[in-house]
Amino acid sequence: MSLRPLHDRVIIKRLDQETKTVSGIVIPDNAAEKPDQGEVLAVGPGKRDDNGKHIALDVKIGDRVLFGKYSGQTVKVDGNELLVLREEDIMAVVQ
Repeated sequence: MSLRPLHDRVIIKRLDQETKTVSGIVIPDNAAEKPDQGEVLAVGPGKRDDNGKHIALDVKIGDRVLFGKYSGQTVKVDGNELLVLREEDIMAVVQ
């Protein structure tokens, strides 16, 4: 990947959302909401504390995470749409 996140930022690829409901109704792409789950592709080194040491992030590459619908900044890299957000915008890691 050509992006390296800084500080406490995380790069996430949104996971594909279901295009069909449980009852079998097909949802067109223009009506579907953006998914609020994604896979962590890269993590920054973390914030620095008062002594200058890095505080490691709690998420790691490959984690599946939940985040807010309007969190982060969307960027396009090599034709892929990625999301750059701070670790504090991540609500949970899916186990």
